[in-house]
Amino acid sequence: MILDMILLQSTGDSLIQSLPLFVMILVIWFFFIRPQSKKAKEEQTFNTELEKGMEVVTKSGMIGKINKIDDKEIQLQVDTKTFIRITRGAVSKELTDAFQAPVEEKK
Repeated sequence: MILDMILLQSTGDSLIQSLPLFVMILVIWFFFIRPQSKKAKEEQTFNTELEKGMEVVTKSGMIGKINKIDDKEIQLQVDTKTFIRITRGAVSKELTDAFQAPVEEKK
C-alpha cells in the first residue's frame, strides 16, 4: 500500500514537472514551425500559379516580366532586348507582393 502511494505520487509529480516542457514545445510549434510551413506552402502555390506576362521580383531583387515558362525554368524580360533565365524557386512571392502593392503618399 505504501509502495502504491509512492509510485502514484512520483507519477503525478513527473507529469507536473514535465508540463512546462510540453508547453514550451507547443509554443515553439505554434509560433515558429506552423507559420514557417504556412509561408512555404503559400510560396509553393504562388510558384505553380506563375504565368506568362506577370511582373515578378526574384529573391535577389531583379524585376522582370515573365516571357517564357518551362517546368523548372523561367525566362524573364528585364529590358527591351534583355532576357535572363532563372529557376522557378528564384521568384519571391513576398517581394513580388511588396513590389505590386500600391504606394501610399506621405503628407
